[in-house]
Amino acid sequence: MNLLKDEDKKFISDEFKKLQDEVKLTLFTQKLECQYCEQTHRLLEEVTALSDKLSFQAFNFTVDEEKAAAYGVDKIPATIVEGTKDYGMRFYGIPSGYEFMSLLEAISMVSLRDSGLSADSKRKIKTVDKLMHIQVFITPTCPYCPRAVQLAHRLAVENDHIVADMIEAIEFPYLSNRYRVQAVPKVDINEKVQFEGALPEPAFVDQVLAAAEVE
Repeated sequence: MNLLKDEDKKFISDEFKKLQDEVKLTLFTQKLECQYCEQTHRLLEEVTALSDKLSFQAFNFTVDEEKAAAYGVDKIPATIVEGTKDYGMRFYGIPSGYEFMSLLEAISMVSLRDSGLSADSKRKIKTVDKLMHIQVFITPTCPYCPRAVQLAHRLAVENDHIVADMIEAIEFPYLSNRYRVQAVPKVDINEKVQFEGALPEPAFVDQVLAAAEVE
């Protein structure tokens, strides 16, 4: 049984016509003790089939531990969206519900090599010169979460020092407890700065810059 409906496939296929560079979707998965790994695998296969610009590969998280470590993957299911390089965009958990659009946006950004940020945001974020890890906790039913995820991914596209993760809060309860996720979206930056809600682009950028100043 397909996860995508026929009307969804047509919409996505039309959107994918604007893709330019090839995009690779990489999944880290395993068959046991991973509730949404199989569904994520099927979803990515169906998405990849909708454009000849897309390719898909899957690795076993346990067997291919060296490759997982190379990507910095420490939990599954984990999806990496790559183009001419690895832009540091990660999806931990199945990108379903509202977050499916975040996956499509990530593919578009990578293929077009365009973050879509304003000129002012691009200028500011390029000043960040140390590793920044942005974690955005979401749930698939949260309509405001994609904005936070997509902004984090846009920043990662603009600056190689930034890694941006979508984390499905329900699939990773131990992380939700650790970061005290009581509402979504919840954003953590380098375990230094945290905030809730889908901030406007300038405010989100300012939070990242503030975190970069914390020693």
